[in-house]
Amino acid sequence: MSFYRGTASHPWHDLSPGEKAPEICNAVIEIPRGSKVKYELDKDTGLCYVDRILYSSVVYPHNYGFIPKTLCEDGDPMDVLVLMQESVVPMCFLRVKPIGVMQMLDQGEKDDKIIAVHADDPEFRGFTDISQLPPHRLAEIKRFFEDYKKNEHKEVFVDEFLGADEAKKIILESLNMYQDHYVPKKLRSTYPEPEAK
Repeated sequence: MSFYRGTASHPWHDLSPGEKAPEICNAVIEIPRGSKVKYELDKDTGLCYVDRILYSSVVYPHNYGFIPKTLCEDGDPMDVLVLMQESVVPMCFLRVKPIGVMQMLDQGEKDDKIIAVHADDPEFRGFTDISQLPPHRLAEIKRFFEDYKKNEHKEVFVDEFLGADEAKKIILESLNMYQDHYVPKKLRSTYPEPEAK
């Protein structure tokens, strides 16, 4: 994190994860649905960087981004795949409802993906758990992540999908990891465990 940013806002460090996180979170979209371009947040500047064009003949099946003020074991913010009716522009943010998590290893490193729905999309906001999605939708998501790096000779292993409760737990862990890593102790907020259902 750069402390010499002037007054510019940084989407990872300055945007709130949402007042109701992890039930409803803000998500910054890096890659719109249907794109072959792998946009990525440049951590130093906060700008959207073109990392690469996907080597495989695939496109992102849903809008893809991250939850602000989260940190994962790989040093990146928590990844989120957002199901909604429309693709959106890179670096916009929207409210999402986590409904599950796809456990994944990317070149041997843990790289879980939160599966969420756009909280303000009338077609998708009624979903509350990944088990409610059609099995084919989950198969498409899994296949995309299994294949999108194959032609780069990079190994990706997709494990099982877990439900909303596990997704919220993982988000809380990443919110607290961010606090521990980036926020001075006297200014830290800790996020409570989600309510059991």
